[in-house]
Amino acid sequence: MSLKKALIIIVLILLIDQISKIYIKTHFRLTETVEVMSWFKIHFVENDGMAWGTKLSDFFTFISDRSAKLILTLFRIVAVTCIGFWLVDVTKKKKSKTLIFAIAIIFAGALGNIIDSVFYGILFSDSDMQVATFLPENGGYADVFYGKVVDMLHFPIWSGVLPEWLPIIGGKYFSFFDPVFNVADIAISTGIGILIVFNKKAFKESSKIETLDSESHNNPT
Repeated sequence: MSLKKALIIIVLILLIDQISKIYIKTHFRLTETVEVMSWFKIHFVENDGMAWGTKLSDFFTFISDRSAKLILTLFRIVAVTCIGFWLVDVTKKKKSKTLIFAIAIIFAGALGNIIDSVFYGILFSDSDMQVATFLPENGGYADVFYGKVVDMLHFPIWSGVLPEWLPIIGGKYFSFFDPVFNVADIAISTGIGILIVFNKKAFKESSKIETLDSESHNNPT
């Protein structure tokens, strides 16, 4: 897969991700929910931290929430930059399509969430008890680098009280699937899943190339 095709995939994912986020941000109040199906809801929440809403300050209590947010955003920028260089490298070396596709969608997802973290604070007004406006006259709800990631996809596939005969968790209320996420999260999770499940296929070509290079060095003509 060429870098051009990888970039097309990245742009498409970014467009879907950002269009969906901007629509939700400018049409929904925070925590507002619309039931699409019994097992699928649009539920608007904002994530100020990492996965599952956790924050660095939850683990390092000596760090303030604001400092933790800045550190996380800067780390994300460094990480996505490294992923970008990795993508360019594997395309130049003509690695497997599986590997390039996985890296491309991970990069797109990571970049999509970084856009929220870096710019949404200055682009939108607050969504608490109101529908946010784009480029508000009085400024956004936060400074640059302090924006919150917009999540909206919720799949409460099943909820209920678990059977009493189950050990430890029996008789307790359980809900599957609780996390609320976005298109960028799906891209990241899918890319990581591809690298895990199709690991041999993703890195097979690189292994072949390394073997051929080794043979050519050991048997010069």
